Amino acid sequence: MPRDRKTRLRSGPERRKAAPVPGKTPRLSLISYDADRFCEHVSCSLEECLASCDEDGIRWINVDGLSDPALLETLMGRFGIHPLVMEDVTALEQRPKLEDYGKYLFAVLNMLSIEEETGRLLSEQVSIVLGDRFVLSVQEEVGDLFGPVRERLRTGKGRLRKMGADALAYSLLDAVVDGYFTILETIGDQVESLEEELVTNPTRQTLHALHGQKRELIFLRHSIWPLRELIGSLERGESPLLSEQLAPYLRDLYDHTIQVLETVESLRDTLSGLLDIYLSSISNRMNEIMKVLTVISTLFIPLTFIAGVYGMNYRYMPELQWRWGYPAVLAVMAGVAGLMLRYFHRKGWL
Repeated sequence: MPRDRKTRLRSGPERRKAAPVPGKTPRLSLISYDADRFCEHVSCSLEECLASCDEDGIRWINVDGLSDPALLETLMGRFGIHPLVMEDVTALEQRPKLEDYGKYLFAVLNMLSIEEETGRLLSEQVSIVLGDRFVLSVQEEVGDLFGPVRERLRTGKGRLRKMGADALAYSLLDAVVDGYFTILETIGDQVESLEEELVTNPTRQTLHALHGQKRELIFLRHSIWPLRELIGSLERGESPLLSEQLAPYLRDLYDHTIQVLETVESLRDTLSGLLDIYLSSISNRMNEIMKVLTVISTLFIPLTFIAGVYGMNYRYMPELQWRWGYPAVLAVMAGVAGLMLRYFHRKGWL
């Protein structure tokens, strides 16, 4: 699913997140709704978000940016969020996890996408807090995969506005998992292109691209395995924040995560096979080169022998004084070369 912003580039497993930009104020957005009412505030102030705490209905507050810890601390303090959660939100490179604090659930996961210009994998940490009638989501920068969720809330289509805050948190998780399918589809297309290139004209750049794809899949696997545990914990959890009507949706989301993992493993096996194809192709090319060189060397062995015999310059060699000796020797050489070439062709060596 395309992103609505240009994110940081990443390549291979050595991915590092950029530090928050000092002085850049985080952007807050507020959505308040119930079955009959919907209200959205884009780029609202902290005071408006805090004032919404006394309103009825479900509230979704999204924070884009981590450059103002004091703002995040004030916002989370208003909802009674533990300081350890604040530390996990602002500490990047977190492993996807789920923590149950009784009155609320806290989840950390990676939102992945592929940059259209370069085709490289991008990653952004997303923190989600699910409480009683509210959801807090914190991202590193502006832009996300939650556009379809907002649109469903605006239009009132489906059951989302008729369900609780747990359904909203599920929808956010589902949007992240759906983004993985888009990434895997793109990587699958790239793997097919690599396979065609390996069969037709493998180069050193092809090998580098192959290893790059393997590193991307390893990173994907490291991001999705903990996510499977996270969703599995939600499915098995007994938190009062999760309603019984949400259980089928969580099972479906868990199945999607397993499907993503299976696709990743399948692509990893395919890449391992492509590496074998590359080695076989390089070996075949080397064999072809050696065959040509061997044919050339074998072709010149008798010619070299003939030239060596008549290059000895003995005094009593009858052919040295013969008028037609030079053309005769050349004719013999040409005949020998022709016979050998014909023999090689019949054997299928040429």
